[in-house]
Amino acid sequence: MKEYISKEELYKRFSEKNPHLVDMIPQIEMAVVAICECYARGGRVFCCGNGGSSSDSAHIVGEFLKGFLRERPLSEEDKMALSTYGDLGVLLANKLQGALAAIDLTTQQAIMSAVANDTDPTLMYAQQLWGLGREGDVLIGISTSGNAKNVVAAGIAALHKGMKTIALTGEGGGRMGELFDIVLAAPNSWTPEVQECHIAIYHLICALVEDAFFEA
Repeated sequence: MKEYISKEELYKRFSEKNPHLVDMIPQIEMAVVAICECYARGGRVFCCGNGGSSSDSAHIVGEFLKGFLRERPLSEEDKMALSTYGDLGVLLANKLQGALAAIDLTTQQAIMSAVANDTDPTLMYAQQLWGLGREGDVLIGISTSGNAKNVVAAGIAALHKGMKTIALTGEGGGRMGELFDIVLAAPNSWTPEVQECHIAIYHLICALVEDAFFEA
């Protein structure tokens, strides 16, 4: 069983480990509200990042799609329905976890290579959002400088689609800081330190969103 951590304890641990990020908590809470509102309406969260930040994109999606700090067991109704499918159904009933719909745009190799070859690699994420994004969905874009053109282009496409946009950037926010709805600009400019801040920030976001939708 996973250790239960209350919302108050999440904030306490975050603040103690990251005193330089405490001033960002109001912006972090804005991001949490935006994501929770999206999920409450049946929407989806899309993530993308440039370079090393593409790994952070995949990391965030992984935390949403299965249990992060909580077990997220299925409802008894779902368990009973799945169990009618024999041994494999029982496995599904006992092991599947509650999920929050999230899509990592950085792993779609076929469409990304097609866009890079046929149009422009800058549009590798924007093209996906043009086809998949819907009003009320959320885009989390990650760039340590805030200027990665592929992520900025995704933000423009998302805004046109009526999506809410959340930027994880470094100090100053860059171009993303000008365009995105909610800007989480780490108070650092050196890439390794910005990325370390991002991990702490999005772990808190994922934990708070999970707390809102799944019981302990």
